[in-house]
Amino acid sequence: MDVSFVIRQRLEKFGLEQRDLARAAQVTESYISQLLTRKKAPPAPKRTDIYEKMDKFLKLPSGELARLADRQRTEALKRQLGDEPAPLFQEIRALILRKCHPDKETHVRAIFDKQPFGELERLVTQTLLDVVKGVATEELENDYWLRMVAELGDRSLEQTRVIVLEFLDTDIFHLSIENCSSFLDPLIESWDIDLATFALEVVLNPRVVAGHVKNFEFVQREADQLFVEEPGLNGFLQDAALSGTATEEEVEFLKRLRFKGKRPTPLYYYRELQNLRDPLHFRTP
Repeated sequence: MDVSFVIRQRLEKFGLEQRDLARAAQVTESYISQLLTRKKAPPAPKRTDIYEKMDKFLKLPSGELARLADRQRTEALKRQLGDEPAPLFQEIRALILRKCHPDKETHVRAIFDKQPFGELERLVTQTLLDVVKGVATEELENDYWLRMVAELGDRSLEQTRVIVLEFLDTDIFHLSIENCSSFLDPLIESWDIDLATFALEVVLNPRVVAGHVKNFEFVQREADQLFVEEPGLNGFLQDAALSGTATEEEVEFLKRLRFKGKRPTPLYYYRELQNLRDPLHFRTP
């Protein structure tokens, strides 16, 4: 008995359709269909609240589907342990190298070519993947962030939620071109590495990610510059004519914006607030 079997059984028992479950879980009907036909593996329980929503809708004990999914994923992993990892797609390697600091790109490319999917390439790929996964996990329930990612990929909100769930389930051995085009490319601005110490610096796109510089040595730490308060934001918040109608959620979003080498004015934040509220800037779910 697995996730697909239990869901099908409950849908049939209550006379429900796949689209009803998709609506309750806030994902696409196509995603539910692929789960039920086992074309997609169930997502990791710790990375999503989809099981909680489906348990409630299907009147199952809380945690039932998550328990089944965890067991199903563990069994699938055991079957895969003997498989040899395949190298990255050339398009993925090209993207990673394109994001590399110009001063290091030639040297890093030579190492990648000499040792295909060797220690350095795995280290860099895993680090970039971990960073972007961390962002996706934090922002999964943030509709503002999801809408921005949806807009970048020309997708609906439900489609974007599905893609995020699939992305959170991947690893460096199964990283796809779609994963890169949907997340690594738009979220990662650049990365740099000290080839003597293997310390990594990852710069994220400040338009869609708060805390846009991450350093990796023996431990991960945020760059000191992330804690600098923007004078323009303070001016915006102190001017009731500009920020008087802003909600807590909207203010929190504005606080998360980061800028490199520029200092935005209070008027900038006012215009950004209007952009958030303008339905023309977002697709209808």
